[in-house]
Amino acid sequence: MKHLLKMLDLSENEILELLDLADQLKYELKHGIPHPLLQGKTLGMIFQKASTRTRVSFETGIYQLGGYGLFLSSHDLQIGRGEPVEDTARVLSRYLDGIMIRTFEQAEVEALASYGSIPVINGLTDFCHPCQVLADLMTIREHKGVLQGLKMCYIGDGNNMANSLIVGGLKTGMSVSVACPEGYHPAGEVLDFAAGYGDKFQLTASCTEAAAGADVIFTDVWASMGQEEEAAQRREVFAGYQVNDQLLAAAAPECMVQHCLPAHRGEEITAQVFEAHAQEIFDEAENRLHAQKAVMATVMR
Repeated sequence: MKHLLKMLDLSENEILELLDLADQLKYELKHGIPHPLLQGKTLGMIFQKASTRTRVSFETGIYQLGGYGLFLSSHDLQIGRGEPVEDTARVLSRYLDGIMIRTFEQAEVEALASYGSIPVINGLTDFCHPCQVLADLMTIREHKGVLQGLKMCYIGDGNNMANSLIVGGLKTGMSVSVACPEGYHPAGEVLDFAAGYGDKFQLTASCTEAAAGADVIFTDVWASMGQEEEAAQRREVFAGYQVNDQLLAAAAPECMVQHCLPAHRGEEITAQVFEAHAQEIFDEAENRLHAQKAVMATVMR
């Protein structure tokens, strides 16, 4: 595994190895056992989208691994002024040991990996969010003990989270059901992949149908970064796509609820459900740190 560009690139074994390493690093951190696996290494962190969890978890994580994180805003780089991404990749490869990028276009991440000579980690694009989904799978396994055989449900926009959850869930032996309104489905590339899993994947417009018997339910904001102008229209389209007590009544007993955050209470999730499942949701947020440390240690060592 040289890069982490998207979940589609990973095998089941690679995903499970990352989760096992994340568990180990979390245990060591909690017990005061140092793990300077990247002593003296430098990670460049390119941000073309704002972030709370991605920046803090990567910067803290590389420090805990013995390395140094260099924050690179697109406002401060020549890439933000029109320098081709392939030139940026080749220059940064001369200085750094790895790049994490949080941006809009998946093609930009792929170009960095193609033209650079150091590992590239996708911190988020409009197409996928692999670091978040590794943390999600880690959290499910912590709470449920297994992944194989569970049912994952996603409610809402067929966005980068939906794309990555579908792939990650199916590759680790889960069945996956997704409820999206017409016109807001996951990417065709992801649906083509899921079609290979037969009845282990379901795409429906019905939230109740998708949630039936679910062991874990995911949701995300109705309007992601870059979609602010569509927010009013999206509130109308997604009005029925809310994780609430009625929806949870259709799920399995002890169903988990997960949210990648930030959450808009009263829109995609009610305040009551969010607070009832806050421990699970903030375990999920914490696990960004541990999962990303596993990714960095794997590709940068």
